[in-house]
Amino acid sequence: MEVRRLNDDERILKQQIEYYRARATEYDEWFLREGRYFRGEDHRRKWLAEVDALRRSLVECGPRGRILEIACGTGLWTQYLVEHADSLLAIDSSSEAIQICRDRVGEEKAAFEVVDIFNWNTGEKFDFIFFGFWLSHVPAQRFEPFWNLLSRVLAPDGDVVFFDSLMTQESTAKDHASLDNSGRSKRKLNDGREFEIVKVFYIPEVLQEDLRRLGWNGAVSSTGEFFLHGSVRRA
Repeated sequence: MEVRRLNDDERILKQQIEYYRARATEYDEWFLREGRYFRGEDHRRKWLAEVDALRRSLVECGPRGRILEIACGTGLWTQYLVEHADSLLAIDSSSEAIQICRDRVGEEKAAFEVVDIFNWNTGEKFDFIFFGFWLSHVPAQRFEPFWNLLSRVLAPDGDVVFFDSLMTQESTAKDHASLDNSGRSKRKLNDGREFEIVKVFYIPEVLQEDLRRLGWNGAVSSTGEFFLHGSVRRA
């Protein structure tokens, strides 16, 4: 039997899944600015202030009803979404991250699925769709198909809200290579293993215009130095 070789797009997405599975137990170090991500107390204060701005914006966007969270990771945002949900479906390609998310959030209103978003579909409709720090991991050639998927699963008058990273070198680990606009990034784990992943950085106003051309109305803006956030709905 002939074995089909993975193309470059498939290869890097496979490696990206492997990376986030292996990184699950150390992911929160990035969020909390610990270990290799610690760059001094002044940096941490600025970072956490912008994280607080993201939290406030999430609540202000009105999560409600049937919520879908894509790439839920360890549940850092799931824990806030579930407070406002009638029900919540959290999906991620990492079973290890899903387990941490489940332990953090519980299963009273949340369901969890280990899926590859690029090979996932559902007949369900959601009132509110959220993804944090996921869009930058979508290859450029899959950007439009991804948003087409969102359009299919979003209920009428539903909202899509997302957060992501701005291209700021201080957001990554001290031993990572310099960030660039290549659409790729080399990442290390605490044990030294290296992976190549997709990492596409967006300029808020450019991303807002790209989404408008695809039929999404709303706003994409920055919190300052580290993050962007967007809230859009179908035109």
